[in-house]
Order: sequence, then C-alpha cells, then structure tokens
Amino acid sequence: MTKESISSHFIELRTRLLRVLGVMAALTLVGLPFASEIYSFVSTPLINALPAGSTMIATEVTTPFMVPIKLTIFSAMLLTAPYMFYEIWMFMIPGLFKSEKQFVGPLMLSTIVLFLLGIAFAYFIVAPIIFSFFIGSAPDSIKVMTDINQYFGFFIKLIFAFGISFEIPVATFLLISSGIVKKAPLIKARPYIVIMFFVVAMFLTPPDVFSQLFLAIPMWLLFEIGLLISKDQES
Repeated sequence: MTKESISSHFIELRTRLLRVLGVMAALTLVGLPFASEIYSFVSTPLINALPAGSTMIATEVTTPFMVPIKLTIFSAMLLTAPYMFYEIWMFMIPGLFKSEKQFVGPLMLSTIVLFLLGIAFAYFIVAPIIFSFFIGSAPDSIKVMTDINQYFGFFIKLIFAFGISFEIPVATFLLISSGIVKKAPLIKARPYIVIMFFVVAMFLTPPDVFSQLFLAIPMWLLFEIGLLISKDQES
C-alpha cells in the first residue's frame, strides 16, 4: 500500500467523522429547545420508582441549567450512533472481498438494530428494576432524593454499556467469518469467555451486582447467538 493510498484512506475517514460530528451538532441544536422534555423522559425511570413526596435534587448552582443541556448532547450522540455505524461500514466496504460484501447490508442493519435494542432494554427493563429495588430497600427513616447530576452519570454509563454490549453477535460473526478466530476454539473457551463477560460488566456498569448481572447474562446469550449464526471461513 502506497503513501498516497494510506493518505487517501485517512482523508476519507476524516471526512466521514466530520459528517458524523456535523449530524450530531445539528441534532444537538434541534434538541436544545426541547431540553426540558428530554430531561423529563430520561428521568422517568427514577421518578416512577421514587416514593410519594420524594423528588430529585440539585446540589450545585449550575446543575439545573447544565444537566438538561448535557442530556440533549447525549441524546444527539445516541441518535447519531446509527448514522455513525453506517459511515463505518461504508468506510470498510472497499477493503472487503466480493463474497464478503453480500453480508454488509444485513450486518449494517443488525448493528443498528442491536444497538437500539440494547438502549431500549436498559431504559425500559433494567433501569426500572434496579431503581425500584434500591429505593425500595431504603430504610423508612431515609428519604430518597437523588442528585440529578449523579443520576445523569449513572444513566449514561448504563445506556452506553448495554448499547455497545448488544453488538456482541455482530463482533462474533465478524471474527469467525473473517477467519481471525475459529469457531471450535471459541466454543472450547466458552467458560472463560463467560467469566470475562462478568468482569467486563463489572467495569462497564454502575457498582452494583444487579446491573452487572443484567449486562453479563445478555452478553452471554448474545455471544451464543453469534456462535449460532457464524461459520468458519472456507479455506
């Protein structure tokens, strides 16, 4: 590969990244007038779990202003993610063999769908269960009032962890189909891989065992799906 070829690849990559950033910036500007509505939507899982009379609080002067703006930027990032995956796949296509290009469409679609499913799973299932359990386990003498900035950090970590981890079937399929690894060794190493999922979940999720279990177990199941749909590259 010549220097000119490498340079053209970097230029193309930069162009695609600038497009992604442009879309994210545009979505952020569009979303700013709806910052309060976005904040209400994001805080719903916790608000619904709080006992009657409890509210969320702000412990810093700038927090009520900054958190809705941060959430708007975060929402723009999530909405841009499918387009980012599209640009990544478009960048990869020229380097694929003709036999591999037939998988691009389904893989591109599955990448986007699985990412969105991971986010939906975290928001609609995992978050309500976690919040209800921890708030419900608080002693009667404690009035739960979560700081909105801390909740925002917790929420982002949870959402991104599940969105990315749901890409495991695609990653497994690509590793096996490209010949980087064989299917048999992965099956043989399954116990160690499952342990690795629990370790990864420990780092990706907030520090509680329930978040870790809710992430590690789906990762395991998604890995099994990836194995099921994959087959070794023919020699």
